[in-house]
Formats: sequence, C-alpha cells, structure tokens
Amino acid sequence: MRLIEKVWFNSHPAKWLLVPILLPLSALFWLISTVRRISFNFGLSKSYHLNKPVIVVGNIGVGGNGKTPVVLYLIELTRLLGLTPGVISRGYGGKAPHYPYLLDENSTSLEAGDEPILIQQRCQVPIAVGSDRIASAELLIAQGCDIIISDDGLQHYRLARDIELVIVDGKRLFGNGLLLPAGPLREGKWRLPKSDLVIYNGKSSQDRQQKYTPGINMTLVATELCNLLTGERIKLKDFIKRNESVNAIAGIGAPQRFFDTLTAHQLKINKQQSFVDHHAFALADFSEFDDNIPLLMTEKDAVKCHDFCKENWWFLPVDAAFSDEDRQLIIDKTQIAIQSAI
Repeated sequence: MRLIEKVWFNSHPAKWLLVPILLPLSALFWLISTVRRISFNFGLSKSYHLNKPVIVVGNIGVGGNGKTPVVLYLIELTRLLGLTPGVISRGYGGKAPHYPYLLDENSTSLEAGDEPILIQQRCQVPIAVGSDRIASAELLIAQGCDIIISDDGLQHYRLARDIELVIVDGKRLFGNGLLLPAGPLREGKWRLPKSDLVIYNGKSSQDRQQKYTPGINMTLVATELCNLLTGERIKLKDFIKRNESVNAIAGIGAPQRFFDTLTAHQLKINKQQSFVDHHAFALADFSEFDDNIPLLMTEKDAVKCHDFCKENWWFLPVDAAFSDEDRQLIIDKTQIAIQSAI
C-alpha cells in the first residue's frame, strides 16, 4: 500500500506532515468541484439526456470499492428483465486507437483498460470506452443496446442518469473523511443521500447508523478458481484440499481485501505481494515466486497476465450477492429507471 493510502485509511503517523501540506490543495479541489456542480444544478452547464435509461455505478472516493461486481450483476439482471444492456467506461490505463472505442474479441487491456476487458470476457456485452461518456453511450445505442450501465462516472454530471448506485467499501468506508488529495474522497458524504441506493461492499460496523439511505449490504462470493493457461475451472473447496499453501498477488484498489478473502477460505498464503491499482504486469513482477506453488490473483489482474502466464497460475472470480429483499430493491429501482426514461 502506498504511503498516501496509509495516511488516508490507516491513520499513518505521516498524516501529521502530509495532511497539513495537502489541505490547501483539497480546498482548491472542493472549490473547483463545487463550482462545476453548481454550474450543472443551475443550468449553466448542460446535462445530456439519452433516449435510453442510464444506470450509473460509482463511488464518492478512490477505487477499490467493488463497482465491477455490481456492474456484472446489473448486466445479468437487466438481461433477465428482457433488456439489451451496454456498458460505458472511462477505460482507465488503456490507449485505444480512437474514441469512443467499441471493444471486440481482439481488444486488449492495453487498449481498453483492465475492467472493460474483464466485463467483456465475463459477460460478452457491448462495451465502449472513452472520456466522452455520451459519445460512448450513443455508440452503444446505435449497436442496439436499450439500457446503458456506466462503470464509474458518478461525478460525470454532463451525462444525465435515471438511477445512481453508490458503492462503499464496508471496511475502509471513507478513510479520514477528507477530499483529495489530503483524503480519498472525490465528494463529501453529503452526496450519499442524493443517490438512489448506497451499496456497502461487506458489513460496516460504523457510519451505517447515519442512514445514508437507502443502504444495503453486498457480499462477494467465490466458488471456483480458473487456470490462466488452460482455462480449467475447479471448485474452490476441491482446490483447497489439493494445496496446502499458495502465493498471491493483487493489483487492485484494496489488495488486502483479496488476501483476506483467500485466508477466509482457509487458504494458507506462503507469499503475497501488492501492486498499485491498474498495474501493468510483466513477467519480471513474478520472478520471486516459486513456480511449484500455485499463484492466485484476482480476475482483474488476470486479464493482463494471459500472454505470459504459467501452468500454476489461477484467478478467483467473485460475484456480487444480495439478500432476497435487497435484490428486489435493486430490481424496483431499475424498473423505475426504465419507466422514467420512456
């Protein structure tokens, strides 16, 4: 974990030095974002309404909150409702030949970013990436999509939305509660009640009593492992029986969450290594790992490692799970969004 993240989330002693230095920049960030938001609220800047419903899945802080599992969940949910979803994304870290860029079976994470590739490989759904989310959405609508799911984009006020789902890491919550760069927040906690639904990724022991509303719990469920080289899938319980220990890497927003997931399933981690979110992996990153011990990684990391993977490398897909009551709430919110766009 980078030092600044330790300051944001773990109250590292360096906070006494860094936070006072960064607070003036946070004040400037607040001023610029406030002026921009007011501009949209009073019509000085225009929001664009598409002729199809738009669901925005975002957060008020930096990454690693669990947006992608929610996007995957919504893709399947909207298909069950008889719709043809399309996903738009910024495509962070990718350098496409042009924008908006429509992914195909030959697209790579170098072009589109890691999350869009993960989503496409898992769901075979139309995906367009680019900073102009409206242009990306219109491209998908031209492809026959009748509902747009925006992966991130909560602060992209130029794109009007019919429903907002805000994802919050139930463990890290809001860190020190400060705006970037002194803290991890893009917007303050005041933003939560203005959304349609707050989804807590994992149970939270605090802040829930403030009722940021309505708030529901999400758990990430893992049932199997997939081999990067062969595509073989094996039940997690069977894999555990065969392997006394594993190595693990994670280049996501909250790497420790992945390692905790492994240990929670009774996997003994021999060696683990964290990388920054969206890290561009190369074979040299794995030189210190013993090839005789299985190496486990997240699905997001795996999309960047297929070109040089080894036979003992595995990734762990996870799925969002909700209670029946909360699932129905998501369905109700989605159906309202659909009706409001008609």
